[in-house]
Amino acid sequence: MEKTFEIRAAKTSDGARLAEIYEPYVCQTVITFEEEAPSAQEMAHRVVETQKDFPWLVYEENGKVLGYAYAHQMQARAAFQWSAEVSVYLDWNYRGHGAGHALYAQLEKLLKEMGVAQLYAQIAVPNPESIGFHHACCYEDLCLYPHIGYKRNKWCDLAVLVKQLQLPEHPQPRKKI
Repeated sequence: MEKTFEIRAAKTSDGARLAEIYEPYVCQTVITFEEEAPSAQEMAHRVVETQKDFPWLVYEENGKVLGYAYAHQMQARAAFQWSAEVSVYLDWNYRGHGAGHALYAQLEKLLKEMGVAQLYAQIAVPNPESIGFHHACCYEDLCLYPHIGYKRNKWCDLAVLVKQLQLPEHPQPRKKI
């Protein structure tokens, strides 16, 4: 059977599947600093809130959501409107098949169209898979916050990576999607 996939905007009806994908990252790793897995309703709420200003995309193959990526403003103040933090999560059993790259490519295209200049990825380390993935997507190491979080009985560092999409001399206000 030939696989068919699409990348589309997330819907609130995806909430349960998004929660299912995210749960092992929360409960079994330090990859996210959340300590309690959000419910389907909470994930649906996050989709709605995020999509007020930024894209939240899902990767769907043969009718099943296998991953998602989204962005949000790096900081709350207006001067940060041209910088976005990005995240991607894939079904635990579907990593390494290109879905993450496809999601980021589409997310970055939309963010560039919105006028976003810089992308930031914040990665709990050690996490060589995510660091390698972001390097393959042309993100560069920016800084490391040592011992910034404590989860699963250990102190965790946070690596920050950056990718410049564009840097206009006089940017226009960021567009909505």
